[in-house]
Amino acid sequence: MKFVIIGGDAAGMSAASRAKRMNPDMDVTVLEQTHDVSYSACGMPYNIADPQRDMEKLVVRKAQVFIEKNKINLLTGHRVTALDPGGKKVSGITIGGDPFVFDYDKLLIATGAVSGIHDLPGFDLPQVMVLKSLEDGKKIKERVAQKNIKKAVIIGMGYIALEMCESFASRGIKISMVKPGPVFLPWLSPDLADVVYDELIQRGIDIHSGVPIERIEPLGNGVQVVCENLILEADLVLAAFGVTPASEMAKTAGLDLGISDSIAVDKYLQTSDKDIYAAGDCADAYHVVTDDKCWIPLALRANRAGWAVADNVCGRQTSLQGVAGTAVFKVFSLEVARSGLNSMEAAAAGFDPVENNVKTRSRAHGQPGSTPIYINMVADKKTGRLLGAQMVGKEGVAHRINAIAVALHNKMKVAEFSQTDLAYAPPFGPVWDPLLTAANQLVKKI
Repeated sequence: MKFVIIGGDAAGMSAASRAKRMNPDMDVTVLEQTHDVSYSACGMPYNIADPQRDMEKLVVRKAQVFIEKNKINLLTGHRVTALDPGGKKVSGITIGGDPFVFDYDKLLIATGAVSGIHDLPGFDLPQVMVLKSLEDGKKIKERVAQKNIKKAVIIGMGYIALEMCESFASRGIKISMVKPGPVFLPWLSPDLADVVYDELIQRGIDIHSGVPIERIEPLGNGVQVVCENLILEADLVLAAFGVTPASEMAKTAGLDLGISDSIAVDKYLQTSDKDIYAAGDCADAYHVVTDDKCWIPLALRANRAGWAVADNVCGRQTSLQGVAGTAVFKVFSLEVARSGLNSMEAAAAGFDPVENNVKTRSRAHGQPGSTPIYINMVADKKTGRLLGAQMVGKEGVAHRINAIAVALHNKMKVAEFSQTDLAYAPPFGPVWDPLLTAANQLVKKI
């Protein structure tokens, strides 16, 4: 069997490695357009913050290891440009300009996501950069080191934007953040968003929400970001206004697309073509709370989906339950986490949401070093089912949110969750864990 994989990052290399382990005789070919495979993209902001750390430290396994140890036909510098499902072929061009064609029995599309590209004037200037690939990270780090960057403008206020805000600040760079949308963090409960906003202000970050961007212009060795009623000067601009699924090739080939133009797959990761699978940030998923399709690009999902595709290609039928949208990021001293639905998402999904906001402590009463933890918890008033939670705090948030994820996967009611036997020790939390306090309060509203 010829198993061809387009894309050599999380989903693609997970599928390739597992397929070769399960069936060493399988002909597995991976076509990757860059020279980098299997690296920790989520670690790039933290690496950029440390001038002494080599960006290559983020590489989990080099291409040559996959080739020599796993016997995978891994071809870097190979960009697939066309897919022919009828002829069961993929074609493209190498970095050197040479055309290539591969036929397949089974195909995995693991093309990931691409940074949102703005078509306004000036976004193609060399001072305007994105952070998606390892090569992007290297270019940003080199520019910060070589160009004496003093001022940066970050366009966007999502996960990457906020992580890079801290990264740049640690390098002594003055930061302004700007975005057209009027709400600072629209997916986060307003009370919790205020805590994050105050943290940024205290760190000297300028925040400009609800400011339409008109263009970017050269200004000396730097640029100026021209907005409506505002001009921001910068030595570097980071365009961090989100990503979109890399699904154009699948669309052109006639495969069905789903939410946000991601490639539509079933619970076995199979597309509308029975011999083609899709996994990772290019594909959609089922949400465990709503049972509806969603597009939430997540690293764990990509790796897990790659494994599942390999199982199915090798004849071991494997389905995935879905995602809860569990995520966490760090912004200066704060941990910000979420899992499941917020109140607005719950209402849009047809639930009758009820929510509460709780402020509690990260450690037991009288324990030195205790700091506030802010929690928003959402339930369905009709059924009492837990729908989601969000948390912000300086400690005890990042791993605590996993308890919510487990509860959501098991469709627990808030009353049931309030009875769970969570661990207690004074240095790690109160007797009544912050999540239990939030659940106990929410039960009263159902």
